[in-house]
Amino acid sequence: MIHLFRQYFSMRKAIFILGEGVLIYFAVALASFALMWEDITFSFLLEWAWWKILLVTLVAQLSLYFDDLYEVQPVGNMVELATRLIQSIGITSIVLAIIYFLWEEAMIGRWIFFVSIVFVIFFLVSWRFLYAYAVKKKLLTEKALIVGDGELAQDLLNEIRSRRDISYDVRLVIGQENGDCSQNQLQGIPIRYGFDKVCDLAEAEQVSSIIVALDQKRGVMPYEELLNCKVRGFSIIDGESFYERITGKVLVEKINPSWLIFSDGFVKSPVAKFTKRVVGFFLSSIMLVLLAPLILVVAIAIKLDSKGPVLFSQERVGENGKIFTLYKFRSMKADAEAVSGPVWAEEDDPRITKVGKIIRKLRIDELPQLWNVLKGDMSIVGPRPERPFFVEKLKSKVPYYKERFAVKPGVTGWAQVKYSYGSTEEDALEKLKYDLYYIKNMSLIMDLMVIFHTVKIVLLSRGSR
Repeated sequence: MIHLFRQYFSMRKAIFILGEGVLIYFAVALASFALMWEDITFSFLLEWAWWKILLVTLVAQLSLYFDDLYEVQPVGNMVELATRLIQSIGITSIVLAIIYFLWEEAMIGRWIFFVSIVFVIFFLVSWRFLYAYAVKKKLLTEKALIVGDGELAQDLLNEIRSRRDISYDVRLVIGQENGDCSQNQLQGIPIRYGFDKVCDLAEAEQVSSIIVALDQKRGVMPYEELLNCKVRGFSIIDGESFYERITGKVLVEKINPSWLIFSDGFVKSPVAKFTKRVVGFFLSSIMLVLLAPLILVVAIAIKLDSKGPVLFSQERVGENGKIFTLYKFRSMKADAEAVSGPVWAEEDDPRITKVGKIIRKLRIDELPQLWNVLKGDMSIVGPRPERPFFVEKLKSKVPYYKERFAVKPGVTGWAQVKYSYGSTEEDALEKLKYDLYYIKNMSLIMDLMVIFHTVKIVLLSRGSR
């Protein structure tokens, strides 16, 4: 995997996305030349129109991204793939039409884009089925071996199986010799017992990485054998770090405090904190000005729809446990918790108003939190702020829950773009895994990734209640 900007990216997926960009670029160039070959040479076309073709390529790939065509699971159904590709090309056409209307110089020539569609569809469909074949045959993968056959090893195998795009191929599992030796396979992966020949087995399987996934390390860890593997050139990865690498979350149920203390990350330099604050201040200021007409319309709609105030204010827990007042557009009936007390919102919650359903689905109810960002109570990106009632409840039940208050809460966050809305303690645990990962690896690039994902989620109306 590629380690870039504190993130791990699948090499195979990077090749897929970059390769698709090259194919789209070539398709547009080919279509342009097909219509203009009598007037110019192909080399002159690329020299003259390279940036115009690049613009089409970028818009097309953004449309594919926003239509979920770069998600983990490759699309294998021909009808579904064709439908979503046509949708993406339709979006690309609309966006380019707007760009060409505002900036006529960006147009390559008349009808070229429509001719390009034929080439683009052919190349994209062929490339995606070739990629699906590569995933199925485990091509361009990094071969690995897992030491351990307990719960952690099974968690890793489950994640690898569900995330077919991560470019790892586990060839062998090595279990404890004095454990349960009755199994000869673990989730279809062959098992060998005994840690005395880890290096020899790794060489025999031609693996490059050895993942140490032992539930209990004390008195069990084969230090001497693993050291021998290390000096012989194998990459040694502990299971918890590997889990973080492939999932984008921290396995809080398995780690101990020493793992958090000695692992990389949790870097919060004064410069980074200042930059995050400045970016949040200017971004929230600009958005409040630009979205003022929308805010006014929503406020009128809420007032006409149901009795009660337009804005809803509530105490939340912020950075270092500080209590602050959070603002949202009211999406529920006034005094919604008068009888029930503090409760999480549920699917099809009867307390939600008609306008509330719309603004929650589009995440418009969160817009007043830009004022919280402007004041400095929140950031644009960070763990979502929780209510004091639930914080006290979760701190006693969810390990490392209080560590999420090491940074300012955000209007959106890594957990929000990676996990759907949660209303249980199990959901809170799952979201904490993502929050800790964000706090551990936070950077300006990661914030931009979260904002980008958030825009897609808003456009697709996902994850709200």
